[in-house]
Amino acid sequence: MTVDPLVRTAAGVVRGRWEGDVAVFRGIPYAEPPFGPRRFAAPVEAQRWDGIRDAVAFGPPVPQATNRSSVMSSVCDRTDDGSDDCLTLNVWSPDPGFAHLPVMVWIQGGTYLENNCANPHYDGAKLAASGVVMVSMNYRVGVEGFAHIAGAPGNRGILDQIAALRWVRDNIAAFGGDPDNVTVFGQSAGGACIAALLVMPSAAGLFRRAISQSMPGTYFSERLAAAISTTIAGELGAKATVDELARTPPRALTDATEAVIAKMPELVESWGPMALTPTPFSPVVDGVLLPEAPWRALARGAARDVDLLVGHTRDEYRLYTSRPGGAPTDARTTAAFDHLAPTDYRTAYPDATPSERYELLNADWLFRMPSLHLADAAHAGGGPVWLYELRWSFNREQGASHCLDFLLVFGTLGADEVRAHRSAHPNAANEITHVSADMRIDWVNFAATGTPGWTPYDPRTRTTRVYDATPTTRPYPEERSRRIWSAHEFDTLDLLRTE
Repeated sequence: MTVDPLVRTAAGVVRGRWEGDVAVFRGIPYAEPPFGPRRFAAPVEAQRWDGIRDAVAFGPPVPQATNRSSVMSSVCDRTDDGSDDCLTLNVWSPDPGFAHLPVMVWIQGGTYLENNCANPHYDGAKLAASGVVMVSMNYRVGVEGFAHIAGAPGNRGILDQIAALRWVRDNIAAFGGDPDNVTVFGQSAGGACIAALLVMPSAAGLFRRAISQSMPGTYFSERLAAAISTTIAGELGAKATVDELARTPPRALTDATEAVIAKMPELVESWGPMALTPTPFSPVVDGVLLPEAPWRALARGAARDVDLLVGHTRDEYRLYTSRPGGAPTDARTTAAFDHLAPTDYRTAYPDATPSERYELLNADWLFRMPSLHLADAAHAGGGPVWLYELRWSFNREQGASHCLDFLLVFGTLGADEVRAHRSAHPNAANEITHVSADMRIDWVNFAATGTPGWTPYDPRTRTTRVYDATPTTRPYPEERSRRIWSAHEFDTLDLLRTE
């Protein structure tokens, strides 16, 4: 009979369970519930408990539009169903004890609006079985985590991530991990949070390596963030202050956020390019917690002692345009090229249709070029950096779309699911196993040794690992887009004008 694994943390003993050859611990609190007097505050370290705490189920999700638990309608200190106790993390370990294995800490994306570690595509079993201790976390999103609120610290969702990383530093050795060899990795909003963590003083020393996958290049000034929060609060007839919003149930705030998202394109003249994105939230450059946008800070040498792997997928924006109703309207296309493009895409892509150029523009502005420029900035600052692009895809509709890379790294997109897709490529179900293994092995090698196995990035050669049915190492493949954006400086987005 298999004995359930027990681990003593600084707060108390947790009991997980063996799932195959991996010990899994779910729902471990790393901070106190962020409600009642702690609503919109910085995270507070979890209190100690007596006895043994079962850690076999994921903790409740943080407030978000899809959440149906009682915390969504409550403003009190505790909820009957425990759904307020949402700042939890999870650990997968092949060898709980003192094995000193590399540690990989996952920071998921979700447009700064969604966050739920229970998503089966974030299962860390395959990564852990490859020889690392894998950690994932819930962190606050939406108004709770990223809105600019008078009287509250900014970037609360990232402060949650830092609190979880401190928990890792203090506790992960007992799970078999090496606290001196921690790699943070994340995708989309999670990748942009990692870029922020690289240059945040309060995160210094908490990780040794970082992997930023498909980071969006949006970081807000306080003025822009304040205008957005004022508009969201105004939907409820409130002010964007702690005193007023702390009396507002999370459900009302998510509803107000969705109402503002629907009319964001109408606000592009005042809010600027961010109004054409799918979310009203991003990290806020406040000069203190986040001193400046990551590109500037990295180029000046911030985090030069942190190994960095950064990259994107080829068809980043196809995820959005391939959805029902996702095809751009003429008005949307005009607005995008008026407010996003640094030059005429027709010259660089003469054979592309208007909708294809729209997709390329959004892929470049929002994901591909911010990632490439982050590599350039890290290199300029003297830090070691590697670059990748995912070109492999399994279906014609989405191509190598946003989010496909993390599914391959985690190995949670199966051959049967690929085979069942209505536009699957003929050999995709056979290819996915080894494409997934290629990426996962490289990510694990990077976490273990500080190199993923190919030549570091240099702006002169632009060496890039390109993941396809057979991976290759070659100069950066998106040369036409690189040239379009070569003179552009990604930086903090500001309010263009007040209403």
